[in-house]
Amino acid sequence: MHPDLPIVHDQPLAGLNTFRIPATARHYLRVTSAGQLTALRADPSLANLPRLVLGGGSNLLFTQDVDGLVLHMAGQGREILGQHGDKVLVRAQAGENWHAFVQFTLAQGLGGLENLSLIPGTVGAAPIQNVGAYGVETRDVFHSLTAFDMASGELRTLDAAACRFGYRDSIFKHAEGRDLIVLDVTFALPAAWQPNLRYAELANAVQEAGLAAPTPRDIGAIVEAIRRRKLPDPQEIGNAGSFFKNPVVSDEECRRLLETYPNLVHHAQPDGSQKLAAGWLIDQCGWKGKNIGPAGVYHKQALVLVNLGGAIGTDVVRLAQAIQADVAARYGVALEPEPVFI
Repeated sequence: MHPDLPIVHDQPLAGLNTFRIPATARHYLRVTSAGQLTALRADPSLANLPRLVLGGGSNLLFTQDVDGLVLHMAGQGREILGQHGDKVLVRAQAGENWHAFVQFTLAQGLGGLENLSLIPGTVGAAPIQNVGAYGVETRDVFHSLTAFDMASGELRTLDAAACRFGYRDSIFKHAEGRDLIVLDVTFALPAAWQPNLRYAELANAVQEAGLAAPTPRDIGAIVEAIRRRKLPDPQEIGNAGSFFKNPVVSDEECRRLLETYPNLVHHAQPDGSQKLAAGWLIDQCGWKGKNIGPAGVYHKQALVLVNLGGAIGTDVVRLAQAIQADVAARYGVALEPEPVFI
């Protein structure tokens, strides 16, 4: 075995996923450098094992043990690269905690990431999931990333076009990106910042705080307060944040639904489609605060499924499927889970 590859066997994963779901990895490696991945490719006993790349474990649901190799991305480091045109470039390693990185940028007086405050997970996962909140997505502030190509052994730099960002989607979630392991991410933050207050809830909170000229740190603090009020702390209640994507339907379909459900929450999209609020749909079906065994729907936010204690992955899947069935029966709308089922 290569000295840079301290493989752990039968590694418990309950403490490495925010749902706190028990599972075991047959093989586990904490990755802090590209050199380890090079060594991994050269080791025939490891190179061909099924791989699962793990960050903060905040966007997955273990439904079984991992019969392969878990690569836990743990590289640390962040730096301001300087101003390029009207942007300030900031780079962070994949294993950096996302919220801590956002706080770092705000402490430097840089805006752009404040609407994404308190999202659980790591920097490396942000482009993979194209994480978003309060009107901002990763792609809006993305410059480039460095990835290790397990197929070729080469380092690759991908810009936004190469990442093929979509709604909670990117190339890394598809076959073409399965061999790419994100090592670091560079963000392009505006040198001349303006607050993004397109979400009414955020705009109202800023107004209520009496902030005529809010700073990025002001907005970040307000976003934190809203999230803490509405969402459970994964350290206290196992969860993966929003469990379902907000479904996107045609404008025609939205108008049809509005005829029957005039209070339907919907947001027009740039392409003319309409994004529906999954949490509202679930709430209207009576699921908020309900449970099936040890898996439940959070009592303050119907979009969040929680581990009430002792749940296993199949408990959460059973609850999710029941919710999907009810929403489909009532509204004819299919809900798609956000977390990856393992």
